[in-house]
Amino acid sequence: MAFNSIISISSMSLYFSFVIYLIAIIPFGLAVKSTKKGAIRLAITLTGIGFVAQLNYFILRWIVSGHAPVSNLYEFLTFFGMMLVGSFFVIFYIYRQAIIGLFLLPVSILIIAYASMFAKEVTPLIPALQSNWLTIHVLTVAIASAILSISFVTGLIYLIKKIDPNKKDKRVFFLEFILYLLVVVVGFIVITTAFRTIDYAVSYEYENKEGQIQYYDYHLPAIVVPANSNTVKPLDKTGYSYESADQYPGLIEIPINIEASKLNTIIWSFLTGTILYGLLRIVTRKKIAQLLRPLTNKVNLTLMDEISYRAILIGFPLFALGGLFFAMIWAHLAWGRFWGWDPKEVWALITFLFYTAFLHFRISKGWEGERTAWLAIIGFGTIVFNQVFVNLVIAGLHSYA
Repeated sequence: MAFNSIISISSMSLYFSFVIYLIAIIPFGLAVKSTKKGAIRLAITLTGIGFVAQLNYFILRWIVSGHAPVSNLYEFLTFFGMMLVGSFFVIFYIYRQAIIGLFLLPVSILIIAYASMFAKEVTPLIPALQSNWLTIHVLTVAIASAILSISFVTGLIYLIKKIDPNKKDKRVFFLEFILYLLVVVVGFIVITTAFRTIDYAVSYEYENKEGQIQYYDYHLPAIVVPANSNTVKPLDKTGYSYESADQYPGLIEIPINIEASKLNTIIWSFLTGTILYGLLRIVTRKKIAQLLRPLTNKVNLTLMDEISYRAILIGFPLFALGGLFFAMIWAHLAWGRFWGWDPKEVWALITFLFYTAFLHFRISKGWEGERTAWLAIIGFGTIVFNQVFVNLVIAGLHSYA
């Protein structure tokens, strides 16, 4: 079968899984509200079909590329989303909690949609990525992160059930802020899709630390640009040849060690997400937590706390293995050193230390319940920050992702 045909089938499989996951949310919602088993069977069947389709996407892309498709942000996030659903199946067949599926599927859908906003092309690996240890490292990190993310979902369910959103205190504020951040992800998808539809593109030329000329291609109007940059336009479709242009110069100049074009995207995401959140509040006249709370009426808080703890107990050693041990082996092979204080390495260490502290407080100090839920959400925040913000904004050896 031709290269393009396999890629097309692979992409269609991912899109199909996205649609099936969307549909599966409905029977999960019905299962939470009723005691009938038909709804949960349908929900699990649909989710299983979506998972198989996503697995087909992954396998076909691996066959075409000749390497594990986890070498850029698009590939990593789609695999991460797939492993999140896979982890759900394991948790479901142990605890039989439909509520987890109802909250987890939207998270997985957001991850897939978010990933689809980045470059999808199959490209040859750069030398630093041509290692089996990279595959082992990234796959292990993605699987571990997905298992740890289960604790985020159960922690969120716990807090929505436990905290009265009608009160005015800091717990209510922070819970609503977490839900607001999920709306920001939706904002990113909306604004990126809108400007991609009109094929918006502007390029900026700047001089890096080594005195070399580099270019940033913007697909959203520039709010931040590299210091001392000039607008240019491509001379051809390859994007490697430019000439000066008199275009919009941007609003704010920032240091060149920050990925300006990607930070610009994040700023636009927050702006759009804030508008969407405001509209939602105006239309419903309720906080998001108030809208979601009725879905948690039958939730067993003790069980949610136990699932959070078990997920971290399994995911933590896997993350330590993939995020630190395997990563150091790959770093030594790729760059000749086990540790170099690259931003990505630092945040992997921070994530490891956070979950180490979590287990210490849980086992030694007896922290449980609401404390566990908050810590699980903060831990997920360190994972997201590392995989998204560090990759996108902070220049380093992992900026290729």
